[in-house]
Amino acid sequence: MSSNGKQRAKQLGSLLLSSRSITESQLDGALRVQADQGGRLGEVLERLGYTDVHHVRRALADQRRLATVDLQETSSSDEALALVPAEVASKYRLLPLAVNNGRLRLAMADPFDRQALDVVRLLTGRAVEPVYAHEPELVDAIGRSYGSSVARMIANLDDHKTPALDDDSNDAAAHLEELAREPTVVNLVDLIIHEAIKIRASDVHVEPFEKVLKVKYRIDGLLHEMSPPPKHLQSAITSRLKIMAGMNIAERFVPQDGHIDFNTQKGKVDLRVATVPTVHGESVVLRILDRTAALFGLDDLGLPVIQLDQYKHLLKSPHGIVLVTGPTGSGKTTTLYASLNHIYSPALKIITIEDPVEYRLEGVNQIPVNRKRGMGFADGLRAILRQDPDVVMVGEVRDRETADIAIRSALTGHMVFSTLHTNDAVGAIARLIDMDVEPFLIASSLRAVLAQRLVRRICPSCKRQAHLDESILRRMGHRAAEGAVFYEGAGCRDCRQTGFRGRMGIFELVYVNDTVQEAIARRASSAQIIKAMGGDHIPMIEDGYRKAAAGLTTVSEVLRVTQEG
Repeated sequence: MSSNGKQRAKQLGSLLLSSRSITESQLDGALRVQADQGGRLGEVLERLGYTDVHHVRRALADQRRLATVDLQETSSSDEALALVPAEVASKYRLLPLAVNNGRLRLAMADPFDRQALDVVRLLTGRAVEPVYAHEPELVDAIGRSYGSSVARMIANLDDHKTPALDDDSNDAAAHLEELAREPTVVNLVDLIIHEAIKIRASDVHVEPFEKVLKVKYRIDGLLHEMSPPPKHLQSAITSRLKIMAGMNIAERFVPQDGHIDFNTQKGKVDLRVATVPTVHGESVVLRILDRTAALFGLDDLGLPVIQLDQYKHLLKSPHGIVLVTGPTGSGKTTTLYASLNHIYSPALKIITIEDPVEYRLEGVNQIPVNRKRGMGFADGLRAILRQDPDVVMVGEVRDRETADIAIRSALTGHMVFSTLHTNDAVGAIARLIDMDVEPFLIASSLRAVLAQRLVRRICPSCKRQAHLDESILRRMGHRAAEGAVFYEGAGCRDCRQTGFRGRMGIFELVYVNDTVQEAIARRASSAQIIKAMGGDHIPMIEDGYRKAAAGLTTVSEVLRVTQEG
């Protein structure tokens, strides 16, 4: 290392010591490693786990006498924002702040990223003055600045003369396609989708009303209304989404379905798109399925220990049927995928039929439902059984025919997984009987029913002790143990002032043992079936209260999702 390099390393080490980012012994150890192996001191410190990239970048900025900007106190000018597209700002983690004497002042998470600096110089044709900004604050500021910037930009556009909604002419369709390909509309739609993915939304709703076009994101199960785009861009935005999803933009009076493969910095995200006609135009919903998201293991679902052990044990069965129940969006598919991953072995032939295939499972044959070509669940299940499978997953039991084939498959040596829409685990048995499935067939084939809901997790950044109302304590009854402490989220920037961040499952497992089997066969009531399970049975609401008492969620959240609030 040159003498200049040694001097810079010492200066960086001193700055990190003065900010208490590292200790003297850590600096000495890192300098010894650097002397033996070479490399930059900051990289060595990060590799050894003594500090993180943010502290190193801040110290390097101080060392090079670069300014540090507080983005909570600083806003960007419209002139600066117009010079750098949103996708460039997002990709390189940078935010244009202002133009002074022809120089562009640029907030950067890494002000030493030469590639990013070169891209901005070439793009803008201006000299660049980089300043350091803390990356989490910078990411938030990029979203705020470009969101408001795009809204201002499109609000100032001249109104487009869109064709009348009852005009089915080819000219109208051609004009809609032309509008949908305008750069402003393309950028706006991309920004809406990018923002939804960034803030962990599961769905995007574009809803037309008489005087406004509303955009809502579903975050942690609840809808949040965003800044509305201009009403005059309604037809262009809807058409843009339909073009991206491969739909017919000329047909505006029947429901349509499609999908979009959307590229992000982290990889591809699959969007399921559905439209329905309303009195004020087409309503569009996008379901976001992130292919890069890690699939859960059984241990990550949040099942109580006793139920988890029971569930893992029954998965070893060579045949039978396992049902997962709950409303739409309660995580049933995630649980089924975790179950298939748990039992996967190259020695097993595993086939699924799904509507649609949400995530790809390595080593599993997955078949999408295609009703236009006569491939429904029942038809697909018949075809699957001719493929000599060991394990079968049917996306949903919707009718008697599918239920009958699934149960008879379980009785003839196959392990079958599927879902039902019922309010609780025992209700699945009554639902199958309502489908005219004989109780003795249910008793002989059913191994377990797992009911579940998703509750929001308390935000760890603003978690505080909660004081429960008397009415809630009364509803809790015997569960309100004396001295028990419960928590809530106060609301902060990390959780968008909601007090919650992320979700987790609460569960109820009906494990079909011999006594439960006998109760099903004689058409016992739900209460009698629960009694037959013995003392190990934990109702869903009980599991929820236990998780609230553990400080993971709130009592009111448990009451909300179990429909007892």
